[in-house]
Amino acid sequence: MTARPVNRRRLVGGIAAIGTASIVIKSVEAAEYRFVQYHNQAVTSALHRRLVEMWDTVRRETNGRVETEVFAENNKISGSDPAALNMLVDGKIQFFTLMGGILGNVVAAAEVQQVPFSFRTAHEAHAAMDGALGRYLCAEMAGKGIYGFTVGAFDNGMRQISCSTHAVIEPADLAGVKIRIPAGQMANDTFSALGAEPVAINVNGLYDALKTGRVEAQENPLAIIELFRLYEVQRYISMTNHMWSGFNQMAHLPTWNSLPATLQEVIERQLQVHVGLQRKDQATLNASLRDKLGQRGLEINDVDPTPFRSKLSGVYAKWKDKLGSKCWSLLEESTGQLG
Repeated sequence: MTARPVNRRRLVGGIAAIGTASIVIKSVEAAEYRFVQYHNQAVTSALHRRLVEMWDTVRRETNGRVETEVFAENNKISGSDPAALNMLVDGKIQFFTLMGGILGNVVAAAEVQQVPFSFRTAHEAHAAMDGALGRYLCAEMAGKGIYGFTVGAFDNGMRQISCSTHAVIEPADLAGVKIRIPAGQMANDTFSALGAEPVAINVNGLYDALKTGRVEAQENPLAIIELFRLYEVQRYISMTNHMWSGFNQMAHLPTWNSLPATLQEVIERQLQVHVGLQRKDQATLNASLRDKLGQRGLEINDVDPTPFRSKLSGVYAKWKDKLGSKCWSLLEESTGQLG
């Protein structure tokens, strides 16, 4: 779907012709630009709530000129995130949020967000995404027909490992374990190096994959375990903090470039406000869930990351070369030396 300008003269003429009965029609037809926003989280998530609030505020501030419908769980389309990403590039949807690992299938540099044991906290990752590294990624997105927002990284959180069969305390505990990962090469390389058998599954198939035993483990922030009810099919959580995960807000570049600068400014400003609010929401939720998930009967273990990180020298060497010296140096400006 692309932006659909409305002929105001025709609209006003129609209103005059049909009188007071036009009140409802006017409220529906007034928008000059109608957009669709996808994201992969549940309707109960902070991401969904803040996106809805953001676009409602944009609609009011633009006097109804911009109207955007937000669809949780990517409107349940077949193919989930990868399919939605293709829709964004093709202009079939205009706005989309996505983690860097999956975005890396189109914008290779976006995989930098998933470098294992790089960001120590979500706050550290936010600073990098709001700074020089984030600006670099926006430039890379533009080359693929995507508009990236300079302050547009909503938070998911630090990723932890959960398992149905046993606790993961050291790398040997991952040997031969079938673990679900998102469809990104960085995650595949990381868990292969740790001895696991990674299986790429879209988030909309995660619960069933765990329930049926197709995989026995997965790795996500605690919020995902809660929002997708993974606590029903997992018994152990290991606090590995092995990767940061966020949701990059993006726009279809030709659609974005077609908007008047005044409307772009409103969207950029409100996005920055609501990114900040959602990050606080997500931090609060992730911090509260350790106790809550423990009360649900899950065994939660603290983990020393050092033995895991020591297994990843080959991953660091490969991705330093693959991402290039500029991207890697921008990452290390935020994290310190890796590898």
